[in-house]
Amino acid sequence: MQDYCNQLSDLINRYRHRVDFLTIRLEKAEGSNIVLRGNQVETLSEGISLGGQVRACYKGGWGFATFNDLSQLTERIEDAITSARLVGDDETILAGISPIQINCQLPLTGSNPRAISLFHKKQLCDHYNQILGEYHPQIITSSVSYRDSQQTVLLATSEGSMIEQSWVDCEMRFSATAKNGELVQTGRETTGTRKAYEDLTNLDISVENAAKRAINALSLPSVKGGTYDVVIDPILTGLFVHEAFGHLSEADMAYENPDLLEVMTMGRKFGEEFLQIFDGAMPEGHRGSYYYDDEGTPATTTQLIKDGILVGRLHSRETAGKLGEKPTGNARCLNYHYPPIVRMTNTWIGRGKTPVADLFSNIKEGVYASNWLGGMTNGEMFTFTAGEAWMIRDGKISEPVKNVTLSGNVFKTLANIEAIGNDFFWDESGGCGKGGQSGLAVGCGGPSLRIKNVVIGGD
Repeated sequence: MQDYCNQLSDLINRYRHRVDFLTIRLEKAEGSNIVLRGNQVETLSEGISLGGQVRACYKGGWGFATFNDLSQLTERIEDAITSARLVGDDETILAGISPIQINCQLPLTGSNPRAISLFHKKQLCDHYNQILGEYHPQIITSSVSYRDSQQTVLLATSEGSMIEQSWVDCEMRFSATAKNGELVQTGRETTGTRKAYEDLTNLDISVENAAKRAINALSLPSVKGGTYDVVIDPILTGLFVHEAFGHLSEADMAYENPDLLEVMTMGRKFGEEFLQIFDGAMPEGHRGSYYYDDEGTPATTTQLIKDGILVGRLHSRETAGKLGEKPTGNARCLNYHYPPIVRMTNTWIGRGKTPVADLFSNIKEGVYASNWLGGMTNGEMFTFTAGEAWMIRDGKISEPVKNVTLSGNVFKTLANIEAIGNDFFWDESGGCGKGGQSGLAVGCGGPSLRIKNVVIGGD
């Protein structure tokens, strides 16, 4: 990619006077994709791509163009500039950052998956698929998917930045579907890493657990719907903080919605003083980690809630400039086909001080929810489905139940967090969707939580 630095610099210098801000992003990517469904190979492929994007801003208006042929780059720059000048009619406000020239790579702790043959990756998928399919006669179908990618991005800006950054990301997903008469149940597991191929090679227990949950759910009673005191495990905590609160912290949502901006007023109390919430790409080794975002802003760690009080939000340079706040390095794009928008990176609730066993104390009848099957959010309302759940009776974990959905208002739920466990777990299975860009790698983390008055759906 270094061979392209001079070319991009020359083009930036040639066109920078026509707009307020100009960037060219060149991206080289290669990867593997394998999908097995039952005994069938649905996908088995290797791919490589080279392409890029141009972004131009003039009087607050943005132009965007993509290319996968470098001979078209000059034309695409002209297209982006023309678009920006057509729509710009205000003022370009971007929070300032220092220009930088650097070449950096996220470190690996083991083997690069790009050094592993497609044959061996397929063997790994076959192994896991066999575990799912042979677990129990009532397993009627299974699926295993594998994906890896290595991306190298060269970002040049009209402010003088030239940043080359590269990383590796890989992910596996497993599911098993069991059937007994008309009753059908599914168990799922997902995991990912930016550290080493070996992180995906010792997952037999996790894979078996997906099949085990599907079989167990065939005979479990459904939870009786109602309002319960609930304990959730760290995986559900990570999902909750990402989906229910993290998206509301993305400043483009607040800037475009005056009502939400009023709700998300700095200094507002959302929880007890033991509640701490963070987001940031600076912590190393997670799927949302990097050194610079897709506008060249250095990665940070942003505290969103401190001692129960809202103290921060996530920004691109534009949202930071318009709201008069500091950029946080949260402008991200899935790949060169899309413009950067405000996205989460690694989002977590800070570890608490309550021993996990004590979270169950004095709950006469409640629910313990673990793992996740799915979920959705709509503004400040959320609904999540637990992968596993048990009743809590007289402070003890009791009989398992199924069909447990947790729903509510995120702000009321944050206020209803009664205690935070002293455990912590990072869930690296996340693939976040927003603005048509689905599957962006993120990390989620947190401890176990005790929450009062949660609405639980069931029979």
